[in-house]
Amino acid sequence: MGVITIVSDWGLHDYYLSSVKGMIYRHCPDARIVDISHQVSPHDSAEAAFLLKNTFRSFPDGTVHIIGVNTEESISKPHTVAYYEKQYFIGTDDGIFSLIFDHKPDKLVSLDIPMESSFHTFSSRDRFAKAATMLIQGAVIEDLGQVKEGLTEKLLFNPPVVEDVLKGIVIHVDNYKNLITNVTYDVFKEFVKGYDFEIAFRSKSYRIFEINDSYGDVRPGEIVALFTGNNMLEIAINSGKAATLLGVRKDDPLVITRKPKENNLFG
Repeated sequence: MGVITIVSDWGLHDYYLSSVKGMIYRHCPDARIVDISHQVSPHDSAEAAFLLKNTFRSFPDGTVHIIGVNTEESISKPHTVAYYEKQYFIGTDDGIFSLIFDHKPDKLVSLDIPMESSFHTFSSRDRFAKAATMLIQGAVIEDLGQVKEGLTEKLLFNPPVVEDVLKGIVIHVDNYKNLITNVTYDVFKEFVKGYDFEIAFRSKSYRIFEINDSYGDVRPGEIVALFTGNNMLEIAINSGKAATLLGVRKDDPLVITRKPKENNLFG
């Protein structure tokens, strides 16, 4: 039987997660459910998108992903099912799909199946769970609603370049308190090609002058900059908590300045 994943901002204290899983098992007792995360910051679609974007390609074709963040439906934010890179995504089209996808999905429908209750405050349980089980049991996406043409666009802040300065931001703080930025490897490589560079944050209180391959390339307690499996520039402290120790939070700025080349591995 197919896989259904769930990402949400419900936490683990309340009944929300259990009731959604119960509804899935009610319709499909053989379903396999994987929890991506339920610790998304409340109502933070961008954070949920970041987690799912860096997760879904690890799953097999046909996997269905339930997005349990900001699920209240409106005319401008319809419940939507997308088929993208051979996987299904179910959520509310508030812009979150555009943050997950790198290109237009292969298929897209406005979800139009009956709710499991007369209330409209818990769509993940009363509609998304049912739609997910229909898909893993063989329904085609067109069975779930009317074909729609486009998605609501919500673009993450792309790091601008002004002369010799690239301005990024911290877009995620992980469980180890590492700082993940919106500067991709390709953007960084193109920007610093032929130059040395300085990475600065907290009003230049902290500066880094090289990119390392692993956390262990620096001594415990030292700051390290590296690119990990998600292809984004990360700032960490070996055996420490960068966000806490450096006083840096999500959405804080980061500045990369290029300088005349002395010894630049990206040259």
